[in-house]
Amino acid sequence: MDGMKAITIPEFGSADVLRLDEVEIPEPGPGQVSIDVAYAGANFAEILYRQGVVDVPLPFVPGIEVSGRVRALGPGVEGLRVGQPVAALTIVDSGGYAEVVTTSADLVAPLDGYDLGLGIAAALPSNSTTALLVLDRVARIEPGESVLVHAAAGGVGSQLGQAARLLGAGRVVGTVGSAAKIEKAEAFGYDEVVLRDQVAEAGRFDVVVDMVGGTTRRTSLDLLAPMGRMVVMGNASGAEDVGISANEVWFTNKTVSGFNLAAFSAAFPAEAGRALHRAVAAAASGELRVQVESLRLEQAAEAHRRIESGRTTGKLVLEVERV
Repeated sequence: MDGMKAITIPEFGSADVLRLDEVEIPEPGPGQVSIDVAYAGANFAEILYRQGVVDVPLPFVPGIEVSGRVRALGPGVEGLRVGQPVAALTIVDSGGYAEVVTTSADLVAPLDGYDLGLGIAAALPSNSTTALLVLDRVARIEPGESVLVHAAAGGVGSQLGQAARLLGAGRVVGTVGSAAKIEKAEAFGYDEVVLRDQVAEAGRFDVVVDMVGGTTRRTSLDLLAPMGRMVVMGNASGAEDVGISANEVWFTNKTVSGFNLAAFSAAFPAEAGRALHRAVAAAASGELRVQVESLRLEQAAEAHRRIESGRTTGKLVLEVERV
């Protein structure tokens, strides 16, 4: 068989289980493309795969987003060409921590005509696309509304503040877990950044995006203004699930929604792809700024450790191909 390098999860566990292996090169099926990967984004989602929180078959190649060049087109694919530089969501079947990956053509955004390096482009498909979908499609933000984003210095948090501005928000506030991250988060479109344990003093909000969970989720619901919407899209704290009373949201005119990019991309690939195209254009125009740090593919375990420890600000990407 033709082989390639890939990071695999041979068993569930700590970052130490990640292994650089030789695996078979995938071929695109109908409606798919294969991509020679230049960079793969490193995300909290891949940690959940590695920990066994998400039930995946082992051995498993993680990796929910990439940049690179189109390698081959599957049957029925139009509008893309071999050799074309692209950014892509690989979140439905994963596999981005590898030299070659396949994904639906709907989840691929050409980079032609944009002044974007492939390192930056790899940081857009997950976080920037999520930010636009969460605020526009799920929260249905209206011009002038106030927005609160937890974990504002992280990869997706850094995009949510800017996306809120792009979509016409009024007051945009972020929270962080430590004082050291306040200045970092302030650079990403926030009017104000506060420590998470002091957020109760920040007032009321029309939209709250919670990736943290635990007590933060309960506080977030309390901070919603009447007709406010909270979007749940993570549990970075690792806390037990928080029960929310249906009667409470009924009596207080509040809405709680969930967003999962993998499930959304599987159910609505064309819509996810349109949001990715929008993210690429916004990054190229400067409306969305991404702070990127690069590690080598074989340093995937170190990338996971940094994300798990909360030491990251902005985005980590793994360099797969020397470019």
